[in-house]
Amino acid sequence: MTKKLQSIISKLSPAITLAIVVLIWAAATGFDLVPSFMLPSPQSVFEAFVGDFPLLMQHAAVTLTEAFAGLLLGVVLAFVLATLMDRFNLLYKAFYPLLVITQTVPTIAVAPLLVLWQGFGMAPKITLVVITTFFPIAVSLLDGYRCADPDAINLLRSMGAGRMRIFRYIKLPSAVGSFFAGLKVSASYAVVGAVIAEWLGGFEGLGVYMTRVRKAYAFDKMFSVIIFITLISLLLMWGVTLLKKVCMPWEKKEKEKK
Repeated sequence: MTKKLQSIISKLSPAITLAIVVLIWAAATGFDLVPSFMLPSPQSVFEAFVGDFPLLMQHAAVTLTEAFAGLLLGVVLAFVLATLMDRFNLLYKAFYPLLVITQTVPTIAVAPLLVLWQGFGMAPKITLVVITTFFPIAVSLLDGYRCADPDAINLLRSMGAGRMRIFRYIKLPSAVGSFFAGLKVSASYAVVGAVIAEWLGGFEGLGVYMTRVRKAYAFDKMFSVIIFITLISLLLMWGVTLLKKVCMPWEKKEKEKK
């Protein structure tokens, strides 16, 4: 009974916190503590969201296409690079500092260059998403590979197993959990990266929509699209969690035993 109560409380806590934030927001706008042109009321944001929902979905389809394409390429690039860096120590020493350096450069500074080099189509958006997403996955995979049980590796070696078998049966399974941790972070970054690239050039997408409503000073619509992007990112992270449960069913059984 205590565990069930704790589970209910843990699930209700975020909803209660969110409700309190919305109430404070509504009170601040309702009592004119904050001017409406600076902070629109929750009601006006909701009405803007409902009114522009078909248009938001149209723009979201473009942004999600860019995000998924970039995320998929980022996963493939991260997997290949992390595997090679784990296999060859010289590559690890050569490329790991470069991976870190790529994350110190602000994406908002890289985006104009990508638009200049690749035009106003989807290519610069997808490229920016790849740059944004591959680092967390690559680092997570590297950590997972290096956390593989050395005793299990030595046991397989003593039985005559080659590098490919050790990778398949020991290193890859040990890195699955770390991979999904990195993928969850990258899934949220993917949408944000696509939106940032759309700010600086494009014809469709949530970033283009945000630029248009900002120039029109329609801040209720601006807040509605921000909330919409947040919801999409949360749904993507939830989707990664579900995928992890499907791919790692033994993890749930281990938690139930504890």
